[in-house]
Amino acid sequence: MSSDTARVGYHHGDLRATLLRAALEGLEAGEPLSLRAAARRAGVSTGAPYRHFTDREALESALAVQGLRELMDDLTADRKPPASAAEVGELAVEYVRFALRRPALFRLMFGQECDDQDDERVRAARTLHGYLEAVMVEVFPQSDPVALATAGWSLAHGLAFLHLDGKLPATDPAAVDERVRSTLAAVFPPTSSSRIESSHE
Repeated sequence: MSSDTARVGYHHGDLRATLLRAALEGLEAGEPLSLRAAARRAGVSTGAPYRHFTDREALESALAVQGLRELMDDLTADRKPPASAAEVGELAVEYVRFALRRPALFRLMFGQECDDQDDERVRAARTLHGYLEAVMVEVFPQSDPVALATAGWSLAHGLAFLHLDGKLPATDPAAVDERVRSTLAAVFPPTSSSRIESSHE
């Protein structure tokens, strides 16, 4: 991005978004995350990022928020909430797909301790957790939704990192999807009638 482009963006109030895009591009290119690197890639002065981010940790949290929101969009876009264990498995598939498509961002989102002082990041994480718990309430009404959400998330998260770290092969996307489905199915057996049975009790 040229300096002129960055200046135009800044005058339109888009400096923060420009810096986030630049930081994400650098992150995905394997560059160390820093305000200086984001400024350089965005074509603005090294002092410009401090208008929006107090330090590198603030920039990291902003990227994590963006990633959490993108992940949430992937899990919910163009689909009804899961109504069966098989559909819960499809959520896990989407989760792992996101991790493999955005590995650097995914590692940043989950590879370090969450900054519980960043309200926006806390809200984004709670939105994701709340959605998973609501899914479990719907699909497994007789079970502990918090425990099941944790179990399902742990499985999907573990599979994501096993593929990212090369412990499981990730060269064939279809094979990855099937591995995730079969793993979730082994832990969460079919429950297509769970909601119906519950509604008649």
